Amino acid sequence: MGNGSSADYRLLKHPRRERQTMTTSTTIQTVGFIGLGDQGAPMARALADSPFDLRVWARRPASLDALAGHPHTVHDSPADLAAASDIVLLVLRDDKDVDGVLNDGGILAAMRPGTILVNHGTGDPQEAQKFAALAAARGIAMLDAPVSGGGPGAEARTLTTIVGGTPDAFDAAKVVFDTFSSAVIFMGVPGAGQQGKLLNNALTMTNLKNAEDVFTIAESTGVDVAALQRLLATSSGGSFIIQALGTQITPSIASHLQGLMRKDIEHFADGFARLGADVASVRDRGLAGADGLAVVVDIVDRSRTAGDAA
Repeated sequence: MGNGSSADYRLLKHPRRERQTMTTSTTIQTVGFIGLGDQGAPMARALADSPFDLRVWARRPASLDALAGHPHTVHDSPADLAAASDIVLLVLRDDKDVDGVLNDGGILAAMRPGTILVNHGTGDPQEAQKFAALAAARGIAMLDAPVSGGGPGAEARTLTTIVGGTPDAFDAAKVVFDTFSSAVIFMGVPGAGQQGKLLNNALTMTNLKNAEDVFTIAESTGVDVAALQRLLATSSGGSFIIQALGTQITPSIASHLQGLMRKDIEHFADGFARLGADVASVRDRGLAGADGLAVVVDIVDRSRTAGDAA
């Protein structure tokens, strides 16, 4: 897809709410789902266990094993699924994959006017805007709705879903998002959901660098790091990333997460630099946070090991 100018996007950043209109189905019964990965599979299971009629398609038949024992209908192609669905949810790796199923996979051509299309993956705000425009040309409302909480949040059905798009489409789709979310936040126009997710990721990474610096000082001066982490759970200096250290984030997965975090912060920097923002300092600190993940996880792990041995 071609690149749009930052000026074009800025014109759409804060339009009046009443101008964001599109006719959507008022009742959603059939939910199409594509993307049964580590995060998508538990989201799909939540939908299967809800009153909605879940329809799925998977590129690899083995991926369907994640829904064993949960009610669902398998379709032979993305287009076949799209034609049978009131709303289609995509949990795919990147914007290129989304573009592939929308166009080459035939989803846009197959969906009925008045239905809703949702991208739950993290992507570029301008690409989200382009996808929404392509969908709107066919009478389809598209929401960019990336999620925060990772695999554990998806399993617990406590994701935060961050949504950009038209208000009426959001209102119609929220009941679907509620099946796997503890919070659903409407951010505004198409692309605003992606903006919110990228900003969230940037703050997570910079908070991680803060944690590395402070926990390193604490350990080097003899402070009980485990006690400090418990303190921060109920104090003003705490953050989600600090509580995840040693629980959701362990030494065994730190190296894998580092690569994902570096990708996240570069994605943030690229997206907001195209909008004219000065991202250098946040990018640098976010990359430093990702690079230091193994260090701070090891500090927390040593403190817990020492506590268990005491």
